Amino acid sequence: MASVFERRESRIRSYCRSFPAVFATASGAVLSDTDGRTWLDFLCGAGAVNYGHNPPQLKAALIRYLESDGLTHGLDLHSAAKQRFLQTFERCILTPRKLDYRVQFTGPTGTNAVEAAFKLARKVTGRRQIVAFTHAYHGLTLGALAATANRHYRRVAGGGLGDVAFLPFDGWKDGLDSLAILENYLTDPASGLDLPAAVVVETVQGEGGVNIASTEWLRGLAALCRRLDILLIVDDIQAGCGRTGSFFSFERAGIAPDLVALSKSIGGYGLPMSLLLIRPDLDVWEPGEHTGTFRGNNLAFVAATAALETWWSDDRLAGTIAERAGELTGFLRAIADRHRGRMRHRGIGLIHGLACREPALAGRISRRAFDGGLIIECAGANDEVLKVMPPLTIDPEELARGCAILAAAADAELAEAA
Repeated sequence: MASVFERRESRIRSYCRSFPAVFATASGAVLSDTDGRTWLDFLCGAGAVNYGHNPPQLKAALIRYLESDGLTHGLDLHSAAKQRFLQTFERCILTPRKLDYRVQFTGPTGTNAVEAAFKLARKVTGRRQIVAFTHAYHGLTLGALAATANRHYRRVAGGGLGDVAFLPFDGWKDGLDSLAILENYLTDPASGLDLPAAVVVETVQGEGGVNIASTEWLRGLAALCRRLDILLIVDDIQAGCGRTGSFFSFERAGIAPDLVALSKSIGGYGLPMSLLLIRPDLDVWEPGEHTGTFRGNNLAFVAATAALETWWSDDRLAGTIAERAGELTGFLRAIADRHRGRMRHRGIGLIHGLACREPALAGRISRRAFDGGLIIECAGANDEVLKVMPPLTIDPEELARGCAILAAAADAELAEAA
């Protein structure tokens, strides 16, 4: 007899096809299923649980809030939980980085924050065009999907995906000066590209295959946008909240985007929450122009506040990420070096990729790793990249054990394919 998932759940389901288990419990970097089997988690909810599963500090804060009958749903009403989150975000994140942003609470998904950014950029500038980049991923609702590059997602839109132009991302092709190409398109009045309202960029393209923009490219992009009066939107939904080593992924470049989309781990506990950070003079919304029933998730405010207080009130987590990143780099380079010519390593902070020359190889290694007790997903245009995203709080022994499982899976799969 087919399981209830096969009988009742839509065919749209995806992750469960790659990781066939019925998961029941989770703690830190470990997931367990209903049969008691365990896996190390190098997927982290696609970046939604950067601090691991059920971190005790956040769990305790949520339990206290629930036991006190704290407001859970509140639209965009003022609440004590929202007030405390905003105060903590200002104190722990914005003020130390000398950043000044208004905070818009959008609908709870990352794609909704991107939609809001596009709408606001168009409202501010009076222009319609958005520039995005090759291999970009910004979500799957129609406005955000228009800026998502992969044909796999675009082909099922069922409607127009207009007003977005794609140009080469940093390093898209060897020897290609993508920034010069962008500047030429924007400054040539006969290029065919209208002056855009905004440029949207991920400083690290996670779903696109762990493609990392250089600091020089990011600085040049920010300067170009500023010179031409184009808004710069950074989509920090997956690469933000510490994944690259600093809270924002763009900090390494020393830039201050006009708009920043945050989601995934901003909710701290894997709870749905999304923000759009807005340069104050750009906050020209009229009340209710971008709204939604679930933009006031007070449980997420509570968990997010506890996460900021626990991990971002000082530099200790950043130091830990740097240590784990060095260890992870060593493990993955060793794998890539053993199989030189068949896979390449790239990464920053605790988001890394092993890019396989043969696209199907990554999927086979992922399946073998799952059988060995590790959950790791594939990314890239053809799912050719093994994307390595352990919790930021993972201990060294778990990191080493997970990398050993990955190495064994890669070695065995490549030996069979030789």
